[in-house]
Amino acid sequence: MISAGPVSRFYEWMLSKGDTRVQEWPLMATPGPVLTIFLMYLITIKQGPKLMEAQKAMDLKKCIVVYNLGLVALSAYMFYEFLVSSVLAGYSYICQPVDYSTNPLALRMANVCWWYFFSKIIELLDTVFLILRKKPISFLHAYHHSTMLLNWWLGVKYIAGGQSWFLAMLNTFVHVIMYSYYGLSALGPQVQKYLWWKKYLTILQLTQFFGVVIHTGVNMLQGDCEFPQGFNYAVFLYAISLIILFGNFFSKTYNGKQGKRQ
Repeated sequence: MISAGPVSRFYEWMLSKGDTRVQEWPLMATPGPVLTIFLMYLITIKQGPKLMEAQKAMDLKKCIVVYNLGLVALSAYMFYEFLVSSVLAGYSYICQPVDYSTNPLALRMANVCWWYFFSKIIELLDTVFLILRKKPISFLHAYHHSTMLLNWWLGVKYIAGGQSWFLAMLNTFVHVIMYSYYGLSALGPQVQKYLWWKKYLTILQLTQFFGVVIHTGVNMLQGDCEFPQGFNYAVFLYAISLIILFGNFFSKTYNGKQGKRQ
């Protein structure tokens, strides 16, 4: 049995390795708050549909339209910040270490990384809306939402910037288009009949994951790059898992079956 001493020391050691700039930022001091949100999310997925069994599906059209438009605006803001901050700081697509200084551009990048993490908390409402509308929740949906939450807490805590900027920038660009689609789709059948591009939205999502694999893979081959290789391996494997899951979704959805929102 593992004693409390080594576990406690390991926990303190892990926290001591965090980025001191974000230590006092909301939700970043310890993993407790984000783990609580994560567990509550899993409980909601498990118990929510059961609680809705005896209830009528809710009509949330207006709420969902506003929610999606809000995420379009937030995603556009984050994309702009990732793009401009990286260009002004002269980021490299081959090897980009994290700048842990208090340089204004370094702090600007860390700040948008935090907002990107926080957006993953907001996006958990995707699942809540599905439950309240009595829509099915796929494994892909639950896996992607829950893991991104934890992944980006770690990202902000330890690597707020550097190589991680690229995948976040790509994802915010995709989310501008994705949440635009969801917002328009929520307006009803009179608009949905014009949304012929859902298939291409899924292709765009898959393309971003391939882009992350290539970008991370190139960096992994740079033996002298000062970005932590452990995070590179984690991002590389995670992107592959999403390629497999989204690829499976694409195959099933566009083989004569109506797609479900992910």
